[in-house]
Amino acid sequence: MEQTWRWFGPQDVVTLAQLRQAGATGVVTALHDIPYGEVWSVEAIRERLGLIAADASFGLRWSVVESLPVHERIKIGEGDLSGLFDAYRQLMRNLAACGVTTICYNFMPVLDWTRTELAHPLPGGGTALRFNAHEFAAFDCCMLERAGAEADHPPEVVARARAWFARSTPAQRARLLANIMAGLPGAYERYDIPALRLALARYRGIGRAELRANLVRFLREVIPTAEECGIRMAIHPDDPPRGLMGLPRIVSTGEDIAALLDAVPSPANGLTLCSGSLGAGPGNDVPAIAARFAGRIHFAHLRNVAKEPDGSFMEADHLGGDTDMVALVSVLLHEQARRKAGGDAHWRIPMRPDHGHVLLDDAGKPTHPGYPAIGRLRGLAEIRGVMTALAKVNNLPL
Repeated sequence: MEQTWRWFGPQDVVTLAQLRQAGATGVVTALHDIPYGEVWSVEAIRERLGLIAADASFGLRWSVVESLPVHERIKIGEGDLSGLFDAYRQLMRNLAACGVTTICYNFMPVLDWTRTELAHPLPGGGTALRFNAHEFAAFDCCMLERAGAEADHPPEVVARARAWFARSTPAQRARLLANIMAGLPGAYERYDIPALRLALARYRGIGRAELRANLVRFLREVIPTAEECGIRMAIHPDDPPRGLMGLPRIVSTGEDIAALLDAVPSPANGLTLCSGSLGAGPGNDVPAIAARFAGRIHFAHLRNVAKEPDGSFMEADHLGGDTDMVALVSVLLHEQARRKAGGDAHWRIPMRPDHGHVLLDDAGKPTHPGYPAIGRLRGLAEIRGVMTALAKVNNLPL
């Protein structure tokens, strides 16, 4: 697999030189400073490509765009969307003209990935991202005060949520809001409570069926352009894979993925296989999901989570947690071998380590949550070892 690394651009604390030191050769990035719905010009794309290629000794290439956001109006199906569809199609053409042909995107309403702790302590002093079910319920029921929220959480979780809220300080509540907002990518606005209520109100009357219909409409608008210019679209699963704050989630299970891929059955309509997002779902067998949809996997995020009975979970070591990472990597390597044998010029699946722990002297550095250098380096090194061993034993191409 192509070993890649997420880089947030020239302002990222983790540099391209450090990316290369970690052993990655592919760069996963986006132009986060450009607002949703606006076209990335060829000049802006080439400027980013120039930064990536500035030191030829690094041997880096921009292999995946992550993320190319879908405007909220498209998710809602609000008003005349022709201009937004046109802009997305033109952006795809501009990327393809510059040689960047894999796009990771998601269709999660309002928020991207959601955690309640960004620095949960680990033995020895490291920290990890964590989702505490009772803290999220406290936010939903007691801070957001969403109508009907209690019915969306188990009674025992609601009881713990109310106890947490009763003893929490204003600073703790403000930190919980900031942590939940931290999953929004790039430099975009973070909601306060009133603004979040307004954002949620826009989805009133939109359930799973309506949101899925809006996703299928979007894909039917853009996939023909993807086919024309050699773009591979790779949807990212919901993180976590469950409804949040009354919002529907529609890419959370194997059946969800099947419905999406079947609705627009083009090879250009594919999947970002995120083992952590899917792994947070109690009913999800991630290696089995990967095997089921192997031919439509265009990108992989490899990380692990450890789940708890109440719905809480924590980012685990890349080779720890609940997902059998060895089995999952084996599925991906066998799929690569199938593609290579079939003459696919793009047979390598780009993958990146995801959501590393904060370790050693990364503590205190202003890295993006989940994206410190050393924790991801450790994860990439561990996965590289698994890849190398499996490829040698099974005579598979890396």
